[in-house]
Amino acid sequence: MTTRRELLAFAATSLAAPAFAASPLPLTSAFPQKRAVLRLRSTPPLLETPFEAFSEGVFTPNDRFFVRWHYPFPTDVDPRAHRLRITGAVQKPLSLSLADLARLPRVQIAAVNQCAGNGRALFAPRVPGAQWGNGAMGNALWEGVRLRDVLDLAGVTGKAVAVRASGLDQPATDAPDFAKSLGIDHARDGEVMLAWAMNGAPLPLLNGFPLRLVVPGWYSTYWVKMLDHLEVLDRPDDGYWMAKAYLGPVGDAADVPPGTSDFAKAPVGPMRPRAFITSVAVGARLPARPLLPLSGIAMGGDTGLRGVELSGDGGASWQPAQLGPDMGRHGFRRWQGAVPVRPGATNLMARATNANGLTQPLRQNWNPSGYTRWGVEPVPVEII
Repeated sequence: MTTRRELLAFAATSLAAPAFAASPLPLTSAFPQKRAVLRLRSTPPLLETPFEAFSEGVFTPNDRFFVRWHYPFPTDVDPRAHRLRITGAVQKPLSLSLADLARLPRVQIAAVNQCAGNGRALFAPRVPGAQWGNGAMGNALWEGVRLRDVLDLAGVTGKAVAVRASGLDQPATDAPDFAKSLGIDHARDGEVMLAWAMNGAPLPLLNGFPLRLVVPGWYSTYWVKMLDHLEVLDRPDDGYWMAKAYLGPVGDAADVPPGTSDFAKAPVGPMRPRAFITSVAVGARLPARPLLPLSGIAMGGDTGLRGVELSGDGGASWQPAQLGPDMGRHGFRRWQGAVPVRPGATNLMARATNANGLTQPLRQNWNPSGYTRWGVEPVPVEII
């Protein structure tokens, strides 16, 4: 079993950072505990990880980790006074301090946190919403306690159907409080956890200090930040953020014909496999050679990563890549390989297949909300 020391040591290793094409978004270091991130919005903040940061190591640095808030949140949280309330279909309602939680068995898990709208700016035709590039994601080693163990303290009753989580962020108007739910079996699967640390340090304020929900393999809409309330429900959650928001097409493809608005919908949930080339910039002019070396990152989505394939001719042929160390089935894995190329313009590609046999499609999916983009991301270059 890989130790925490080994995990963090691997996080410190890096590949040579490429010179990526400039983003239209401004870089900023004006936010607390953040450096050189891309600003989509200041209040409440939307901050994107610059793509070159994914070459700094398999774990995304905390100070470059993306940020997504729906509502304003307090900036002066006192961890000593913070309490997590557990109410609803439980035998004993509780109010737990961080010290109370720390008495439970501690766990760690490597997991990718990815916004359901990651890559929305790349949808064609364009769709409304936060115009993320592919940097609304990050991988961290999360530390805390299992949600299952916390629920056991309160004694979940036989009527329990779901667990609804909410935090300290509050709408400035009469909009519904942000709250997300997991089915009771999912909530108690032993992987879902309450984290107070990431990558060996306390959670940054903008990433949910002092406590957040971590839902490995699922999109970050469920990863409630500044967590202060767990309500065990005896009925399915029909609240706004489950019944009306973050809905995408039913099925693995998450795809409908452009312009379609009437289709079967379901809450976004499990992530899908994705692979990214991080060693070559979009639009690069590269010297001709028999084999072009490539490297990058990949994830399996809601399960482990089976493999990554590479193409130097726009998908006409594929070569297997070599996978780096496995830090956990829900985290990024490094990969490296080489592809034959010919002089002229071409698209470099990397595609991932997860442990369930699901492979990234060559054609990008589309839906009107810009959710769950997961097709192969071509990198156009010129071989000279």
